[in-house]
Amino acid sequence: MILRRNPFDGRRRLRGSTRARMMLLPAALFFLTGFFGGAAHLLTFWAAGLLILAASWLTREGLRAGLAYDTRSIARRPALPRKLMGAGATGLGLAVGTVQQGPVVAVLMGLAGAALHVASFGVDPLRDKGEGLDASRVARAVDEAERYLTEITTRIDALGDRALSSRVAGFVATARGLFRRVEDDPRDLAAARRYLGVYLMGARDATVAFADLSAQGADGTARRDYVALLTDLETDFANRTSVLLRNDRAELDLEIAVLRERLTREERGRA
Repeated sequence: MILRRNPFDGRRRLRGSTRARMMLLPAALFFLTGFFGGAAHLLTFWAAGLLILAASWLTREGLRAGLAYDTRSIARRPALPRKLMGAGATGLGLAVGTVQQGPVVAVLMGLAGAALHVASFGVDPLRDKGEGLDASRVARAVDEAERYLTEITTRIDALGDRALSSRVAGFVATARGLFRRVEDDPRDLAAARRYLGVYLMGARDATVAFADLSAQGADGTARRDYVALLTDLETDFANRTSVLLRNDRAELDLEIAVLRERLTREERGRA
């Protein structure tokens, strides 16, 4: 049985993204206020606005990284603590924006802004998920595979073809089903490594070539060939996931049979 997945399977809402975007409001106020003064006033308030803009972007990126971390059973902590960096940028932006009211006010506003940011968005994951060498290998392999999927999705979404974007989302969901299978049992990495590396690299390269052709006005043949490739890959990924699940079931049945035989021998020995 082929285990194809709905594109929305496993998707989780990015909590806090609306609050992170609301940080654009004080940034806009700083930019507007900068016009009501001299050059030094303008530079000060525009610097504050840029810092708040950077804080909003860092916070949203940190939320995305945190969501990806939470959805995986084996994962490495984010390389950059983006939410903490966003808190620092928020505090610094507020301090710069209020420095004309005195250094004490600026420091207090900066500290309060950073503290409120941490209270609202939390901190970044500070440790890796999973233990041991196998977990580390799986995390690296899945990280690489996720980068390929991100490149594929980005290139296709840029074409503005909603039907094709939905088709790609279905393939991505199926591929991530295999990722989760490997994370649940790192022993499956050897059997799935080609799918996480070579196959997805080939899919990424085919996507880049197709996107370039589409930008040049390619005919429908290229699109049909690309969709056919996605279908083949999705089938391969689904079949591999199914095989790994069947292997786990066979292994469980064998363990149960061995356990039953051992219990039978023990019962005979007591008799």
